[in-house]
Amino acid sequence: MTTPIRVGLCSITFRDLSVDEIIEVAVASGLDGIEWGADHHVPSGSAAESVAERCAAAGLACPSYGSYVFVGRTANDEVESVCVTAAALGASNVRTWAPEGTTGTGLADVADRAAEYRLTVSLEYHPGTATETAAGTLDLLAAADRPNLFTYWQPDPTRPVSHALADLDAVADHLSHLHVFTWGPGGFTDRRPLVDGVDYWPKALASAGSPRWDGDRWAFLEYVPNDDPACLPGEAEILRSWIADTSQ
Repeated sequence: MTTPIRVGLCSITFRDLSVDEIIEVAVASGLDGIEWGADHHVPSGSAAESVAERCAAAGLACPSYGSYVFVGRTANDEVESVCVTAAALGASNVRTWAPEGTTGTGLADVADRAAEYRLTVSLEYHPGTATETAAGTLDLLAAADRPNLFTYWQPDPTRPVSHALADLDAVADHLSHLHVFTWGPGGFTDRRPLVDGVDYWPKALASAGSPRWDGDRWAFLEYVPNDDPACLPGEAEILRSWIADTSQ
């Protein structure tokens, strides 16, 4: 493991909570930071400075901005707005989406725009996109070929554990952060306790490294059983214990 792993929360886990309620539950769960989502809590062009100030007062970092930039589809002025908002939030990274058909040129354009704000760009690693597999992700990263371009990783619950971990190993040289959850075979709505992922998460956390990434690596908790904020402290404690085990 080449960089520390810190524990955070994706704000979209609790879309129905307010910004202040998200901060409160994150603090109560002993988390280090929040990846704020652009779809609800911190839309692009909003007063991100206020959110950043409230997080700082609560001892929380804002390491990444979870945008809904779809490479090749999102207008240039919206990409610009996302970068401005991320910078105001104090984030160093912007998460973006690569729909099917995304080109290296389009992705390079987004990365170049983000670089003007000293931001890295990380691809959402997600089924149904151009980055649903390691092969597709690596092809796109190579085609864009930008030093500030990285990828997230999360397991695909429809694939065997061994395949998911092999994909992580394949993209490890380009890894920024992780989205952490356990889903059952039913997929997105089949949200299980994090401990049900004991077959792969400890291994994934132990192998999450990248020689190019020189900052903290974040494991962002994303989704909990029944979307219940009361589940978050226990989920966070399990994740912290797994991270601690990787350092022994």
